[in-house]
Amino acid sequence: MDTPPTPHSTSEWRRGWPLVAAAMVGIGTGPGLYQNLSSLFTPGMAAEFGWSRGDIATAAGMGLAGGLVVPFLGRLVDRIGVRPMIVAAMLLLGLAYAGLATMSGELWQYRVLVLMLALTVPGTSALVYGKLIGAAFVHHRGLALGVATSGLSITTLVLPGVLGAVIAAYGWRGGYWALGAAVVLLALPAVLLALRGRVARLDPAALPTAPVAGLTGAEARRDGRFWRLALAAMLINMGTVGLVTQLVPFGLDRGLSAAQAALLLVAYGASQVVGRLAIGALVDRFRPQAMAALTATISTFGFVALQVENPGFALAMAAVFAAGLMNGAEHDLLPFFGVRLFGLRAFGEVYGTLLMIALLGTATGIIGFGRLHDATGGYSIALAIAAGAMALAALLFASLRDRALPLAQSAAHPA
Repeated sequence: MDTPPTPHSTSEWRRGWPLVAAAMVGIGTGPGLYQNLSSLFTPGMAAEFGWSRGDIATAAGMGLAGGLVVPFLGRLVDRIGVRPMIVAAMLLLGLAYAGLATMSGELWQYRVLVLMLALTVPGTSALVYGKLIGAAFVHHRGLALGVATSGLSITTLVLPGVLGAVIAAYGWRGGYWALGAAVVLLALPAVLLALRGRVARLDPAALPTAPVAGLTGAEARRDGRFWRLALAAMLINMGTVGLVTQLVPFGLDRGLSAAQAALLLVAYGASQVVGRLAIGALVDRFRPQAMAALTATISTFGFVALQVENPGFALAMAAVFAAGLMNGAEHDLLPFFGVRLFGLRAFGEVYGTLLMIALLGTATGIIGFGRLHDATGGYSIALAIAAGAMALAALLFASLRDRALPLAQSAAHPA
């Protein structure tokens, strides 16, 4: 068990809570929200345009190729700071939603617009907010990251019913307009207000003479732990994101009503909240690698339980909750281990590269779940692959080892 925090460490929360609040809003309204709620739009687009589930899933997965540029944008964040990236990303996200609302039915349009969504990840994720929180928190870093990333879990939990009502009243196009307005008119002003006057004190890019502990980007990539962590993130996203993008159709196939199938998204959202907050608190007190491996094992059993052909509503909700738990924890663990294992010196580049590899898993899962359904008429094979992926991720987390971080001469020499 780690050393309990001293009373002095509670001052971290007094100084840092606005950063955590900003992160909750920024991450909670980022492209991950659409990823989690995208199955609400699938029936309407399929009915209007004649697209199959596989067509939509493949287009979405191919659009995530935009994640390939995330490491370069992360390196840019290391040089110019977080605020410009946050503003640019949220404005681009609003434009992407406007584009989705005005599609004419060509699949290439959907691919391009999902690509735009992927390009907003650096400014709406722990790449920017994790850098600030990692600098502001030491004793409570895990919990702070857990609370920060729980913004996406909370919006996933709260908004399915609201967005479903908007779509029922105004169609799927109205749903996209509502998401765009929420990002640009509500979330962006709130984030900028919370960050006002605090970024310059914490962002290493704004402190060129401050020594920063950690590896350069190149040094991190030569470290075997980097690739094991990246592979674990890829496997987790492959299984959990593939599942969530098919949850509503999956529930209908399992004999649930439309209302019950939509509530599976609530179970997934609840797992995100619990996963982020629980793992965040646990890694501050116990060995983080063991906590990560335990959570991945629980998710493995969740995917196994989803193989039941007629589970009923209660078992389906419980299985979705367990399966999604690792995705909630992973969003906390990836920036946590990024700081713990590799430091803040080149956090943007290091985390950006990890995120790019994780997004490859996201694309694989989205395409795989959709195409395997079209090919086999069900989800059994996809669920079995996802269970195996969670089990392997547990082993990878258990294999990580802590090492002392070198102190760079100056943050003016980023990777």
